[in-house]
Amino acid sequence: MNLVLFFVAVIAVPISLALASNEKPIVRILDSEEDAAVALAEYTANLSEKYIKQKGSFSVVLSGANLINTMRKLLKPPYNTTIDWSKWLIFWVDERVVPLDDPLSNYKLAFDGFLSKVPIPKSNIFPINYNKSPADVAVDYESRLKKLVDEKIIPLSASKFPKFDLILLGVGFDGHVASLFPNRPQRYEKKRWVTFITDSPKPPPPRITLTFPVINSASDIALVVLDKGKADIVAAALGGAVVTPSLPCAEVKAEEELTWFLDKDTASKLK
Repeated sequence: MNLVLFFVAVIAVPISLALASNEKPIVRILDSEEDAAVALAEYTANLSEKYIKQKGSFSVVLSGANLINTMRKLLKPPYNTTIDWSKWLIFWVDERVVPLDDPLSNYKLAFDGFLSKVPIPKSNIFPINYNKSPADVAVDYESRLKKLVDEKIIPLSASKFPKFDLILLGVGFDGHVASLFPNRPQRYEKKRWVTFITDSPKPPPPRITLTFPVINSASDIALVVLDKGKADIVAAALGGAVVTPSLPCAEVKAEEELTWFLDKDTASKLK
């Protein structure tokens, strides 16, 4: 496997290492998951301040799995009292089509671990409207996003897709992001903002997901991968290895900046 060589530079945060070339992405390698959580909180708080000053709000798109736990430092000083939570707008990059109080719901995961502990107005939180049809749930979520665009709450990108400020993503063991899996056609959707899947290889099978044109229209994206078992996937994605089918995580882009957050074990296969 041929991996690109990165220019290595120590940045101001002593626990962090940044790997970068003249192009994106930025790769931050932290000593541990704890250090990554500290770095992610600082990164998110800085973007919150930036976008609230620029446009009066900060749109954040969440995913599931371990991400909510890694955001835990935002719930502690200084961030819990200095962030202007009233200006946050919360969305989901994908969601399991289950009731919102189901233990499998990404909304419930985020609510229990994060949203219930910060004063974000309920009207600023946009979970799915559950019903049993994934197709209907996807159509409804897309229509709600279009309404927010029409109301000038969410801007459009140059490519005419909603432009979120920050999308926080994890990466699966197969390289999937959101619910865009290597062997499923949803990853190739170019027109819709939100699509659905009924045969997800990772349970539960019915899900909705933002499409790549929406994800890649975001101003900033953080790919947070803190699992030694994903070291090969990370190395393949960042090293440009030829994989068939190609890795969805390697296709993530951002309008402003794409940042990978890794710990040393997860980054151990990078060269």
